[in-house]
Amino acid sequence: MPSPRPLRADARRNREALLSAAREAFLAGDTDAHVEEIARSAGVAVGTLYRHFETREALIEEVYRKEVDDLCAAPEQLLEHHAPQEALRRFLLLLVDHAAVGKGMSVALESIMASDSPVFDDARIRMGDALTRLLKAGSAAGTVRGDVTGPTLLRALGGICAMRVSDGWLDEARQITNLLLDGLRHGAPHAT
Repeated sequence: MPSPRPLRADARRNREALLSAAREAFLAGDTDAHVEEIARSAGVAVGTLYRHFETREALIEEVYRKEVDDLCAAPEQLLEHHAPQEALRRFLLLLVDHAAVGKGMSVALESIMASDSPVFDDARIRMGDALTRLLKAGSAAGTVRGDVTGPTLLRALGGICAMRVSDGWLDEARQITNLLLDGLRHGAPHAT
């Protein structure tokens, strides 16, 4: 099966504008934003939205997928600019912030949770892989224990982020994440 043709520049701009407008609406808590409102905010006609996304759920799924893409690209950049232990710390905090994005989108995301969409399974696998890369780099540097896997760490972080139902949860989640990082450094040969 041949791959789809690349989008023209104007079509690519329209698609990005739609994704950005939808993301902003969902993060602002406008989880019931209608496709007409999203299209208007993006500066395009509703027909343009439907050319790119067959349903509102497809738009929501793509907004979430883009968030995950951006998040999972971060470890390589972090490792280029920081020591492995600091790269891991920063990525863990990015994951907490991602949960905050998910809180803003949670009602919108519920519409695709009920579908057969693989987006959440894919996201968990990719985030676990990203954490594994950072853990291996930290273990090789001797600053992080080597007996914890990315998926296990992601599950622990998921427990922290499950607190997001209460006010002030984000600051508390960041504090607990730093405690988690302290535990990852415990017993590592060169932990600071």
